[in-house]
Amino acid sequence: MSGFEVALSPVNLLFVAIGVLVGTIVGLLPGLGPTASLALLLPLTFSLEPATAIIMLAGIYYGTMYGGRIPAILLRLPGDSSSVMTTLDGYPMTQQGRAGPALGITAIGSFLGGTVAIIGLTFLAPVVANFASSIGAPEMFALTVVGVMMISLLGSGSTWKAIAIAGLGILVSVVGLDPIDGTQRLTFGSIELSGGIDIVPIAVGLFGLGEIFHSMETGAHEALKSTKLGRILPTRVDWLRSRFAILRSSILGFFVGLMPGGGGTISSVLAYGMEKRISKRPKKFGKGAVEGLAATETADNASSNSAFIPLLTLGIPPNAVLAVIYGALLLQNITPGPELINEEPDVFWGVIASMYIGNVLLLILNLPLIAAFVQILRIPGYVLNPIIVVVALLGVYSVNNTMFDVYVAIVFGVLGYLLKKWRFDLGPFILGFILGPIMEVQFRRAMLMSDGSLGIFVERPVSLAMFIVVAIAISFTVINFLRSRRTGRQTAGSRVMHAVTHSDEYAEEVREDSLLDDGSETELEAGTDSAATGEPAAGGPERIPSGTGASEARPDSPEKPTTAVRKAPPPLDQQQ
Repeated sequence: MSGFEVALSPVNLLFVAIGVLVGTIVGLLPGLGPTASLALLLPLTFSLEPATAIIMLAGIYYGTMYGGRIPAILLRLPGDSSSVMTTLDGYPMTQQGRAGPALGITAIGSFLGGTVAIIGLTFLAPVVANFASSIGAPEMFALTVVGVMMISLLGSGSTWKAIAIAGLGILVSVVGLDPIDGTQRLTFGSIELSGGIDIVPIAVGLFGLGEIFHSMETGAHEALKSTKLGRILPTRVDWLRSRFAILRSSILGFFVGLMPGGGGTISSVLAYGMEKRISKRPKKFGKGAVEGLAATETADNASSNSAFIPLLTLGIPPNAVLAVIYGALLLQNITPGPELINEEPDVFWGVIASMYIGNVLLLILNLPLIAAFVQILRIPGYVLNPIIVVVALLGVYSVNNTMFDVYVAIVFGVLGYLLKKWRFDLGPFILGFILGPIMEVQFRRAMLMSDGSLGIFVERPVSLAMFIVVAIAISFTVINFLRSRRTGRQTAGSRVMHAVTHSDEYAEEVREDSLLDDGSETELEAGTDSAATGEPAAGGPERIPSGTGASEARPDSPEKPTTAVRKAPPPLDQQQ
């Protein structure tokens, strides 16, 4: 009950409401997504008390989660990878004139899924914290390795790109002073870099400014045209079709959220596939199936809330969004981990209790205010984007009152734009940046414990089991890579064999068709240069203009026209 005493205080109640409202408004801006929205709003919490700051950030978190679904449903503009699943049935419902019920079932499913996850979080978090308090440096190092590898392997996009970008994040994290002996690393003589690079300018630049720069180039943020919402609450038929999908997806999303890297994307995909397989009308999925939309949103919200368990109890952020919240906790001089429940009980239980309140506020605010939120989407991007950039840079400056942070944010904004353009997933970068120092410190502590022997990692059962998980995950990735390459080679080989098989026959036909009655060769063989330049070959006939039939003789051409050249046989895949 102490958590509710903290969460229900007037100040905390006010800030969780502000967090939910502001998070929803910022989250619905197309292209930003929860991570970018949270990074942009992070500076708002620096002047608050630790418990109030984290409660507000939690409200912003699930506010942005719901807000990002509005452009995904109305404009088919997903703000993050998990929102892609929302567009599959949400946008078709909008096209059918059922945008209101689509937004309504999203709000209700998110509320129910979040509530189930928060109940599980309440009972499971203390158990995990007690277990985590008994593990040492080797286990913590193994756990961070599992987190980085699973996030890289299970993330969206290319696996190798994800691993490379996670490595880049770890490299950036070592800039500054050595945590053990204080040696300067990668500072290049800069006083500012000797203190390391703060997470705020990196998060704001990489996710916030980078996304905005990319949307400016691609024109992703287009103003919403006239869209009729209709009734907001789902119909009785919608509810009957969705009720069991919501129940199943709540449970599935809760357990997926406990895994490193098992955030909203994986839970949404698994829930959608499960419901499509169970459904009596699977062909309706992708064409406006309300149960498909309810399943993805419920699982997404459930996994997002249960992901707080490894963050608060183990100190391991399981996804990029919670990595930003992890950084906010560090800025408040709070270190997430097994001792948080004992050292900062007000923060631990206050955050969990605020989730109940925030989830209710999210439902109360969003159902009646959906129509008002939609009006924000009618503001063109060329008006909103410059305002967001200026406010974000002002927020970055306010953290340490130094222009160096602003320059860092701009540099990482350009880097985020380029990585987005080159189709890199940015999530592994911020996770590598957060987990890199933890990996280093825990590894060096383990080496001190074992006098430099690596055998300590296989002598302890927990760390051994975690490294076995990493080895299995890497093995599956390599096997799938080799299998895909083999499949590609077989496909390419079949095409080559098809071409070789038909080459002799095709060459003979072309040879016959290219010969005139007097035995001389046509322009096809005698004038290859003319075919490229458009000029007639020396001593050869004038080239027939494009669009003229091959059998039509020109006034100055021979009486007998050349025979039309036959087309090459179609590729194998077209024949099939």
